[in-house]
Amino acid sequence: MKKINYLLGLLCLFLLAGCSPYSLVQDTVYNSADLRDYSTFRIITPGEGKLPPGMTMVTYYNIAAAIREQMVDRGYTEDPSAPLLINIGLTVKKEIATEPLLPPGAYPCGGPYYGGYGPWFMYPRGYYWPDYYSNAQVITGIYREGVLTMDMVNIDTKTPLYSSSVATILDNGDTQFRDLAGIVQAVDVLFSKYPVPLLPQYRK
Repeated sequence: MKKINYLLGLLCLFLLAGCSPYSLVQDTVYNSADLRDYSTFRIITPGEGKLPPGMTMVTYYNIAAAIREQMVDRGYTEDPSAPLLINIGLTVKKEIATEPLLPPGAYPCGGPYYGGYGPWFMYPRGYYWPDYYSNAQVITGIYREGVLTMDMVNIDTKTPLYSSSVATILDNGDTQFRDLAGIVQAVDVLFSKYPVPLLPQYRK
């Protein structure tokens, strides 16, 4: 009987894990970056940019806290002078679409929307994403889903290092990742293929 209950418990956990409302929609390392070369990081602050439309300060702090925990659990140390900057972007669209990161002939510092297309990043992406990435595609939206994107960049050299995006279905047109538990789960998916693993003591 105990064995049957144990197996049923495992089955329930498996089913719950397979029904996550969050999905990883892109995960890319740029410039052959080895993210193990970095030991410190910093997260963009509202003072360095603008909150994406629909994101409140509470939502920002919850997302930042979840990202911070993921980084610390991988052995990084937070440092306000770190060259590894983590930028946060948010967008909501009504259809699956990708667009060029920069429109043809656009100047890379043109602003966060790049000709009206999302996502909206707290720190304008064009300040560190050079024009030779003009053929790069960015996910601008998924039907009735919100997309949270995280960029990692060496801000000293303006070199893109890593980017990942997680999507979830939004109810009633809501444009925020509101629930704290949901944010933690979303960020966990955001880091699910991150090249640097969790330290042994934090692995499940």
